[in-house]
Amino acid sequence: MTGSDFLRLDPRDAPSRGRTTWLTAQIRAAVADTTLSAGARVPPSRELAEELSFSRGVVVEAYRRLTEEGLLVTNRGAGTRITQVVPPAAQPLRLPEPREAVESLHISEGAPDLSAFPRAAWLQAERRVLATATARELGYADPQGVPALREALAGWLARRRGIHASPERIIVTAGVTGALSLIAQTMRERGLTACGVEDPSADGNRRILDYWLDELRPISVDSEGIDVAALEASGAQTVLTTPAHQFPTGVVLSPARRRELIAWADRTDGVIIEDDYDSEYRYDRAPVPALQASAPERILHISSLSKVLAPALRIGWMIAPVSWSDDLIRRRWATDLGSPALPQLILAELIGSGVLERQVRRLRLRHRQRRDAAVAAIRDHLPGCHVEGIAAGLHIQVMLPEGADDADVARRAASEGIAVKPLSDYRFSPGAPGLVIGYGPHTSARLTAAIATLGRIL
Repeated sequence: MTGSDFLRLDPRDAPSRGRTTWLTAQIRAAVADTTLSAGARVPPSRELAEELSFSRGVVVEAYRRLTEEGLLVTNRGAGTRITQVVPPAAQPLRLPEPREAVESLHISEGAPDLSAFPRAAWLQAERRVLATATARELGYADPQGVPALREALAGWLARRRGIHASPERIIVTAGVTGALSLIAQTMRERGLTACGVEDPSADGNRRILDYWLDELRPISVDSEGIDVAALEASGAQTVLTTPAHQFPTGVVLSPARRRELIAWADRTDGVIIEDDYDSEYRYDRAPVPALQASAPERILHISSLSKVLAPALRIGWMIAPVSWSDDLIRRRWATDLGSPALPQLILAELIGSGVLERQVRRLRLRHRQRRDAAVAAIRDHLPGCHVEGIAAGLHIQVMLPEGADDADVARRAASEGIAVKPLSDYRFSPGAPGLVIGYGPHTSARLTAAIATLGRIL
């Protein structure tokens, strides 16, 4: 027998490359045209893989994608079932992708394992919030953020980041991106139209600042973090930095540099924007405290829980100096009246109930194991390459042999079904070649296979 009775799937119809995308599309289409109705059970992954003569990983990955889309749900003891029917008109717009990216294994992003999102806990918290929310809480929220969430965040930040800020000092934002946008607009209003940015650094943050400001001034990074002497020489009065775990190099701002950076801000009336983007994940020791605690009137601290829960929540926060706070809150109000109240109340419930603490512990263990597997695979399959930075976060910077072209390696990897980012994409200035590998969403076996492919390319 060739194929499966399930949807009459014939493996001969699948492309030689792109089987996961093909299978995902077949099931998604069957849901859209109601061939599969809500509650219908899909075959166990092992069984379907055997019927199609696919590797089980293809089916598992297809089910994972459909679960993230909200089309499948797994109930212990009851198998995996269709959770809802999405009519064709409601299908999300999908932009065309390059052919080689369709079935790529994306090890290019520092994303968490989104399959671990605490769906059941979120739904339980949502029910509790809806059962108890007052009429006032269901009205227009304070543009600074729902008081319950700001109170919960004040405790969370004190316990985990050493930040002692009252709820009145916290501004809830639409993620780190929303915080940066508010800061950049307020900077321009104050006549600050240039900003120092680490080189290399996250391209997403650079694009946001570049949209609002006239000039970004690259500041070099070395083994101790941002070069404060280079910052001073740049003449910039503001700087965006990632002191707890520099992106992408993975270094920590050294104690001496922390003192130098704060001294620079005091001496020049400068402002430091601290992006505390993945401080939850330090695997060899406790993370260093947030820089904000050392100079609260010089530092705009921004962060979110996108690396613990999901980027889709679009909830972050900012702690600003008193002299900036009112302007930022007014701009938050003028932008969109603030973030939606119900998700804020749910997040406050998750923090207060301890769910978020347990989520961090669970993901820290999982991500540490995956990082260890990636480092071991790099040692085994990438001779002449080495890992830089501390054991933390959701990505690894791998330095390639001298003379390698990291952009060419990334292009060749894409043709082999591996999406990886060259270090040169994050640089302003030319530098040593490298790759930035994200390991959070992938099992150890998938990471090892991907890195082995990179080894063959090199």
